[in-house]
Amino acid sequence: MKKIFLFLALGALVASCGGKKEEKKDDGFEVSRTKTEETKAKTNEAVPVDLDNKGVGPIKNLDFPAEINEEMVARGKAKFDGICVACHMIDKRMIGPALKGVYERRSPEWVMNMILNPDGMLKEDPIAKALLKEYNNAIMLNQNLTEDEARDVAEYLRTF
Repeated sequence: MKKIFLFLALGALVASCGGKKEEKKDDGFEVSRTKTEETKAKTNEAVPVDLDNKGVGPIKNLDFPAEINEEMVARGKAKFDGICVACHMIDKRMIGPALKGVYERRSPEWVMNMILNPDGMLKEDPIAKALLKEYNNAIMLNQNLTEDEARDVAEYLRTF
């Protein structure tokens, strides 16, 4: 009798634990840092294109030559890969804006001043302030680049 009771209890336990199992799909943790144009339009977060704004900082005038300087590009790419990729990708939003086509949205002086003087730009420049707001107050840190290093990065950005 004890064996039958034990068998029934064990059967009830197995039956109660059975049933339809839910499969969990483990794709890992993913954060989407992209916003569609539709989302930007709904939230009014699109930062305007401004090619006349030269920004706040030491660079007052910068004219790019017609030809891209490949030596500067190589040095700029190395610098970019070493420090900038932590927050920027070429063609995808991340912590900071995608940099492909940056010179279609910003003047070369603005870009250089943002690289060299992010603190001053974020305090005084309206475009930098708008970008700060759009990117959830993620502050661009001063990497203490020299003007030559910043110019190399600026030249590399021309290749996107």
